[in-house]
Amino acid sequence: MKRIPWCVMWVVFACCLLSVAQVERIVIAAGTPEDQALQEITKETDSGKKLAMYQDFLQKFSSNPAAVAYGNWQVSQYYQTAGDLPKALEYGDKALAGSPHNFDILVSQATIAQTLKDDGKITEYAEKGGLSYQGVSKQPKNEGESDQDFENRVASDKESVKSAHDFLEGVGFNAIADEKDAKKRMAHIERFSAAFPNSQYQEQVSQYAMYTLGPGQLNDPARLVAFGEKSLAANPDSLPALLLLSNYYVEDSKPTSIAKAVTYAQKVVTLAKANDPAADRAHKLSAGVAHSTLGYA
Repeated sequence: MKRIPWCVMWVVFACCLLSVAQVERIVIAAGTPEDQALQEITKETDSGKKLAMYQDFLQKFSSNPAAVAYGNWQVSQYYQTAGDLPKALEYGDKALAGSPHNFDILVSQATIAQTLKDDGKITEYAEKGGLSYQGVSKQPKNEGESDQDFENRVASDKESVKSAHDFLEGVGFNAIADEKDAKKRMAHIERFSAAFPNSQYQEQVSQYAMYTLGPGQLNDPARLVAFGEKSLAANPDSLPALLLLSNYYVEDSKPTSIAKAVTYAQKVVTLAKANDPAADRAHKLSAGVAHSTLGYA
């Protein structure tokens, strides 16, 4: 990962954590002891000595949460550059503990976790990013702020981290597709679905969920039905959900199940007629999932 030039970061960092609802940035105010110490560190050209100086920085300013978060992030980047990714992840987590809604750190951590092929950690960072992004819309109005100014501020806050949000959404979905263990995959799916309720990958995620909960995987009919019905509530034209639920209800012995099976099957036929775009899309998605890590022929 490329380091951000110090002259650019200077605008971003000050003696406190700047928190805009669920979006945090670290700021180091000019002229403070922290600022002076960091300027001395940037003058050092030897990477080993610079690491030692950051360690001293962390001890000296241990009572300043923003300084600690920033110092740990810099140490994380040092270890990432040096190729010690587990150490980089460790220090990055320390930085994230001090600035949990910081999208720059979340993206950095997710990138390291990707290289380590640690799907659990990728899901963790993606989930935090998704929930933080949702939180932007839930922030309170400032005193005396007009409705229009509030809407503009929320829109600006969301736009400032949208690319990071989209990156975390993408790597979170890839972690689901990459996970071989069915129980872990389903855990990733549930966390992803809560963090990205309107995901562009919603239909694919629903497919993975229903295959994972179906026969040959976890074989959990109750959870399959619950997830399928929830998917249909969000997207009534989801062919994967309609097909799997209609098949399930055909086999179910409850008196009301046959009626549900017929209803869903009729909806599938309607959607599939006249080369409906949804049908074509669902067919392609099914083929993709069938030949993926789920192992279906």
